[in-house]
Amino acid sequence: MTEKRQLHLNTNVTALGRHPAGWRLLNQPNAIVDLRFYQQIAKLAERGKLDALFLSDTVALKGHAAGPSQALEPTVLLTALAAQTTHLGLIATVSTTYNDPFNLARRFSSVDHLSGGRVAMNVVTTYDAAAAANFSLSHVPDKAERYARAREFVEVLTKLWDSWEDGALLADAAAGRYADPGRVHAIHHRGTFFQVQGPLNLPRSPQGRPVLIQAGSSEGGRELAAATADAVFTAQTTVEGGQRFYADIKGRARAAGRDPEHIHILPGLFPVIGGTEAQARARKAEMDELIDWEAALAGFAQVLGLDADDLPLDQLLPYEKIAKVARGDQSQGFVDATLQLARADNLTVRELLDRNPGAHRIVIGTPEQIADTIETWFLHHAADGFNLNADVFPSGLEAVVDHVIPILQRRGLFRRDYEGTTLREHFGLPRPASQYAEA
Repeated sequence: MTEKRQLHLNTNVTALGRHPAGWRLLNQPNAIVDLRFYQQIAKLAERGKLDALFLSDTVALKGHAAGPSQALEPTVLLTALAAQTTHLGLIATVSTTYNDPFNLARRFSSVDHLSGGRVAMNVVTTYDAAAAANFSLSHVPDKAERYARAREFVEVLTKLWDSWEDGALLADAAAGRYADPGRVHAIHHRGTFFQVQGPLNLPRSPQGRPVLIQAGSSEGGRELAAATADAVFTAQTTVEGGQRFYADIKGRARAAGRDPEHIHILPGLFPVIGGTEAQARARKAEMDELIDWEAALAGFAQVLGLDADDLPLDQLLPYEKIAKVARGDQSQGFVDATLQLARADNLTVRELLDRNPGAHRIVIGTPEQIADTIETWFLHHAADGFNLNADVFPSGLEAVVDHVIPILQRRGLFRRDYEGTTLREHFGLPRPASQYAEA
């Protein structure tokens, strides 16, 4: 089984680490705007032969700057990191709700050229009202409209990336022919949300197209992913839940006429690592002591659509109240993942707060225990790999690279070296032909 499938691992760079208080232990807590900090992360990830570095993003300030959040514009940062790496994939998150496809098609194709074919775009829709207010909108477009726009957005992206066929750039100085006009195509897109003439104003990128990734577990997100994505980032907290999601996306991709092996399911995983399990728990306890638990409870309640008073710390979740909440535009995938975990382990609110509520599965333990979790999910088709969330950078990632990766390599689950140079090659994905090339 492992000979046919390749485990895929990314490092997910969210703020200064996944633990909300981990940044307080850093010698340089303002590293969120320091290029050297990100260069260190990228070089660590490449030393570990990881597939890619993934940057999440928001377009509104969260929590009134109560702690570090995403700051630097991701494609700008990835361009800088491309110059410091040679193989590592580079993934940036973009909102299809508050962007135009031509600008992003050009931007990502540019970085793909500059990096030698290592770029991916993580496509998300944005439900945050604070984001809408930053883009001259009085309200957030409803979910159906956001996903319809996202579907058309991706359609325009792929048309623009394909508008130059392979071989269209001749650069024949002797003949005085720079490009073959017959291989450069206007796309003439006329849709509900976009009217784009094209073509793109630069040649086809080294990967043909940048890799497309989708993050979301709602019905609209699953449909978008199955139809368009090369990989899916998701929040899953139990093996059984992961298996259901895995089978669902693969089945939808097959129904859409796609090869299900060409869409990778990559849940988030949040490891806290120590030489012994006791040392790992002590590491987490040290960070936990710095958490504002009142604020954490309020944030958790908001995710569930409740008030903090609805969540007594030493009682089980009020499942009946949660079921009555009109979820609206909140992230259903994160809520579902949290409820699965709470029910599976019969957790109280306090215990859930200790387990990274509303986000990714947390595993506290030795490198062997982390590797066991990864292997179990991979072999039981609950994941094709993971987005690894360090508790705090760079030490959390360093523990993965130095102690977990070697175990996975010895077990024959993960590469010992890169076998290609592009992200598509790392992911084992074929290079797509231009849709405008003659058959």
